[in-house]
Amino acid sequence: MRGDDEAVMSTKGAAAAPGGGPGGGSASPLSRGLSLVFAVACGAAVANVYFAQPLLVTIGHDLRLSPALIGVVVTLTQAGYGLGLFLLVPLGDVADRRRLVVTQFLFLVLTLVLVATARTAAMLLVGVAATGLLAVVTQTLVAFAASLAPPAERGRVVGLVTSGVVTGILLARTASGLLADLAGWRAVYLTSAALTALLAAVLSRVLPRHDVPSHDVPRPALTRYGPLLRSTVTLFAKERLPRLRALYCLLVFAAFSTLWSCVALPLSEPPYRWSHSAIGALGLLGVAGVLAATVAGRLNDRGHARWTTGTALALLVLSWAPLTFTRSSLWALAAGIFLLDLAVQAVHVTNQTLLHALHPEAGSRLIGGYMIFYAIGSATGALCATSLYAAAGWGAVCALGAGFSCVGLAVWVFAGDAVTDSGVASRLHGSV
Repeated sequence: MRGDDEAVMSTKGAAAAPGGGPGGGSASPLSRGLSLVFAVACGAAVANVYFAQPLLVTIGHDLRLSPALIGVVVTLTQAGYGLGLFLLVPLGDVADRRRLVVTQFLFLVLTLVLVATARTAAMLLVGVAATGLLAVVTQTLVAFAASLAPPAERGRVVGLVTSGVVTGILLARTASGLLADLAGWRAVYLTSAALTALLAAVLSRVLPRHDVPSHDVPRPALTRYGPLLRSTVTLFAKERLPRLRALYCLLVFAAFSTLWSCVALPLSEPPYRWSHSAIGALGLLGVAGVLAATVAGRLNDRGHARWTTGTALALLVLSWAPLTFTRSSLWALAAGIFLLDLAVQAVHVTNQTLLHALHPEAGSRLIGGYMIFYAIGSATGALCATSLYAAAGWGAVCALGAGFSCVGLAVWVFAGDAVTDSGVASRLHGSV
């Protein structure tokens, strides 16, 4: 008997069938050039969540933060992002998306300036939390692009826009490290504020004033804010697949954040004493994530979502073996980062693919709710890792990351056929 994953993917084509043919709507206003603008805007917005990771030591010295408090910078950024996913992303289902996107970009400029000019720990922490809250405009942009694309081209458009997200994550650490070496850590946030202001102006001119919803994915008939938020909770309360995939998300991103929120600390100490740009360049090893996204997407289309998840979780566990030798071998560090990023992105892409196939008409709310667990996992990993490093060193951090990874693999092993639900296919066409 097939599990939820295979049942969802096998009916993915059927789910898109109603109204998915030609006719019945106006031509798509989404050109390839506009798709690229979406991709760039997504990458620029999400990069703000990751800028601080290679800068933690310098920020801590500048503002005289304790080692334990340094981790709170990443934690509050992720916590703000999680709050924004619940409070702001669902608005994309009912509000004027163009106005929503431009407004969030303008407020994001203000929060980035606040971070760049912070003179106290309190100002910094408020700024990074607000930046995380508003950076969820990335998810609103992805949903906006999907709604503008005709059904026959939606996969291509979403893939292009999502590539902007991955690129933004990959380049964020490298760019922040390089800029910090050239002009100080505050220049990173001032530069981002200037770019964000420019993008707000561009988006206000090029985004359609009246977006055209997809013919096969109707916008919900929810007009009040409270019911809209409650419907997000209801989706996860009613369905086992979103709950399981959210748990995978929490665990893999807790492991991901355990590494990336803490790896700058041993690399900035003897025997390495790396610069910000050198530490940030490690993010380029995340090219494995781009590879994983492509391969995982193809495997999901062929009905191998469960196998892909299990393989990726096993690789995540294995990645911590070379990472334990970080202090003595850069090759071991590089191998560990490559495996970890590959595994995390494979699970992440699989999760999102399954959730969209389950309820296309509620894609924004399902992805928004799912990404809350991403933020919880990332914040948990960052807080625990930096505190543990201060108390017990790098070996303890690796044990923590391996622990998160092993729990994820154990969930996959024991969930197995226990998550089988023969009603998933029939509910793909149901209302939310």
